[in-house]
Amino acid sequence: MDELDKCMAGEIYDCHDPVFLDYKNTARRLLAEYNQLPYDAKERKREILESLFGSIGENVSVGLPFICDYGRNIRIGGNVSVNMNCTFVDCNTIDIGSDTLIASNVQLYTATHPVELADRLAEGWKPGDAHYRWNTYARPIRIGRGCWLGGGVIVLPGVTIGDGTVIGAGSVVTRDIPADVVAVGNPCRVLRPINGNGADRTDPDRSAA
Repeated sequence: MDELDKCMAGEIYDCHDPVFLDYKNTARRLLAEYNQLPYDAKERKREILESLFGSIGENVSVGLPFICDYGRNIRIGGNVSVNMNCTFVDCNTIDIGSDTLIASNVQLYTATHPVELADRLAEGWKPGDAHYRWNTYARPIRIGRGCWLGGGVIVLPGVTIGDGTVIGAGSVVTRDIPADVVAVGNPCRVLRPINGNGADRTDPDRSAA
């Protein structure tokens, strides 16, 4: 199993392996151009996103500035809006369903490290070593169809957010959230159902913007 296989399997991997450095260099080159484009340069923006992402649907908008790690692990459906200043750390896959809104300053993190210090430090590392690395692994993120993530939401590795769900602004999503609910807080918890899932549809929630 090579380092890429380990990464995608959620195992500890060497993030300085040449394959990942190549991914990063390609992403940085494309993003450097993308983030300097004028607002109305829609055709060139689309070309860059098609080269950067693993897949992208029709009618997708990604606001400037935008930051990602590899780009190739991001898969976005159609009719998706990603607002300005979002960060997608896509060491593993980030899947975003169609008809989804991602507000400004949203951060999606697939990369993580062991909690225990002894596990976090690479084997053989000792104090004073010039070239050390932290043990790193990555878990996929899935955001379902028709979701809305409010401003400043943080989604942690391995999380799935169900279809139609709204995540309130500033929430930190540490575990899976089911479909058709409003969820808020740190850690993020379900507040109430929506979309006909037992909700009062005459009183729409407006707290997630």
